[in-house]
Amino acid sequence: MKRHTWSRPLALALALALTAAACGGDDDDSAETDDSGTSAETGGELATVPGFDGTTIKLGVITPTSGPVALIGEPLTAGNKAYFDYVNTELGGIDGKYKIELDIRDSGYDPTKAGQEYASVKENTVMIAQLLGTPIVNAILEQLIDDEVVAAPASLDSFWVREPNLLPIGGPYQIQAINALNWYVTEGEGEGKKVCSLIQDDPYGEAGQAGLDFAAEELEIQLGVTARFPVGATADAFTAPIGQLQGDGCEMVFLVSTPSATGAALGEAVKAQFAPQWIGQSPSWIGALGASPLAPYLQANFLVASEGVEYGDTSVEGMAELVRIKDTYAASQQPDVYFNFGYLQAKAVTALLEKAVELSDLSHEGVLRALEELETLTFDGLSGDYTYGPADERVPPTKSTIFKVDPANPTGLSLLERDIEAPFAKDFEFTRVDE
Repeated sequence: MKRHTWSRPLALALALALTAAACGGDDDDSAETDDSGTSAETGGELATVPGFDGTTIKLGVITPTSGPVALIGEPLTAGNKAYFDYVNTELGGIDGKYKIELDIRDSGYDPTKAGQEYASVKENTVMIAQLLGTPIVNAILEQLIDDEVVAAPASLDSFWVREPNLLPIGGPYQIQAINALNWYVTEGEGEGKKVCSLIQDDPYGEAGQAGLDFAAEELEIQLGVTARFPVGATADAFTAPIGQLQGDGCEMVFLVSTPSATGAALGEAVKAQFAPQWIGQSPSWIGALGASPLAPYLQANFLVASEGVEYGDTSVEGMAELVRIKDTYAASQQPDVYFNFGYLQAKAVTALLEKAVELSDLSHEGVLRALEELETLTFDGLSGDYTYGPADERVPPTKSTIFKVDPANPTGLSLLERDIEAPFAKDFEFTRVDE
């Protein structure tokens, strides 16, 4: 494998509404032997393996529970836990009998620390049920490959689509940017207006920019300035980038940030009396922004490119069940877009574990094989289907949703336009990290 020397897009991601359904699989009565020589016959008792003692399936969660990105990691992990509590309590566990247990480790959103935590949990877990952050996924990816371990990234980078060791969900960041720009130009009164970008200066930021560049080429429009800011930037760091955008006459700015940076950037924009149309990539938002002093500015100028439906729309089957499970197993958790992502991620992990049990092998290698045989997960009205199988044949969702700021909604967002899809969205090429 070619060693990559730079990491690609961040995480969080967040995006939001995918509700996975269980997938069927092929019956196979033949005996299988894992690399350690342990055999398991399909339909028989499962052999014990690292992370599975015959009754309990242990899963790793590597997420920031400290530092500024904890405001994403904590509700996202709460979503994981709520769904797995539902599986354990109402379904009796995986295959009706194997309970799920989480080993949660704090990454601090630091790739080095995340690597250390991964090393400490990999031999005691069946898989990594959440790995939050594009830089974190990039830092650990080669180890996952070497160890034949599967991880579910809490990140929407397009590169994950083609990685055999990853179980991604949702439409990639690049697709969000493609659909957002096409919608703005063709339906959002943006034809002929100057489009710029403000991006985090790391792989996550470059992910959004890649989608924007692709759409601009397809639409035959010339983009304005791309302003950048460092990871962890404070308010003072946005004076120059906002000045760049204002000086270039930008009328729409695509924002690739995390919530704390969103608040700092837009606070500086208010001070500078700079009020373009902002469209933020999904991880740019958190509900607290809608209750902040920035709310009037956000309502007038800010949209979010994400996925799914409005929180609380219980006419959608998947949303009704999400709300029920949250209220039952995470009653103290406020409605949150990151909770939604964690919940939906756990649904996908559950489907994969069901497949591995069906194939009678919960070893690392067995879960990896199960991922190759996982077919299409259908999301109950919350998102398009995600087709898995061999990594080079995967097909992620390519539709997005535009949300507007609405402080009256529990997540601070209400639906503006659902299921938008640029006519060229499916032409975007998904490649592996090292290609």
